[in-house]
Amino acid sequence: MNIKLKKYKEQEQDWPQEGYHIMAQYDDEKIIVYQSYRKEIGEFAVKNQFFGGGFSLERMTWIKPNFLWMMYRNGWGRKEGQEYVLAIHLKKDAFREYLENAVNSSYNNKLEISRKEWQTQVKESSVRLQWDPDHDPFGNKLQRRAIQIGLRNEFTRSFAKDDIILIENISDFVKEQYQFVLNDDLYNLIVPEEKPLLFDDEVLNKKLNLK
Repeated sequence: MNIKLKKYKEQEQDWPQEGYHIMAQYDDEKIIVYQSYRKEIGEFAVKNQFFGGGFSLERMTWIKPNFLWMMYRNGWGRKEGQEYVLAIHLKKDAFREYLENAVNSSYNNKLEISRKEWQTQVKESSVRLQWDPDHDPFGNKLQRRAIQIGLRNEFTRSFAKDDIILIENISDFVKEQYQFVLNDDLYNLIVPEEKPLLFDDEVLNKKLNLK
């Protein structure tokens, strides 16, 4: 795997405990995001290094940069239709463009716009931004918030092919690490090395509630 790994317990103590954070593995050129699919879609993506075959360009597709958030959502690759776990190395500029065009999936007063304006933005936007409680390896809810990004229309098409640097099948790695979770052995659990992502754009950071 082309992913930097580190023991969960060594990372946990350095991670922020609360607030809104894009926890991810990234460098100046790329960021890794995760998705889970049924075998047919996953195998096509790994073989061809783009999404096609049974992958629908007409539906919204959700990406998650936080490994443990993905494990919470797919049950460590055990949920039906989510057994094939992919690590997608994305162009960082493309990821940033998604966020610049994103509209919050739910309305709140912090948005500084009216509900009607927000509804119009949601209707017109092709990118959804959603914050949910992050979770630990056992699935327990944390104070920290985790991000997921929904793409549709031109952004789905761009994501499916043009924005991808590498697609890796990490299903076996996920199964191996889940055994440590089952055995309540988090000291030997290894996960992708992640840190909070901040942008060199205060307007974007404020929009995302990042600090």
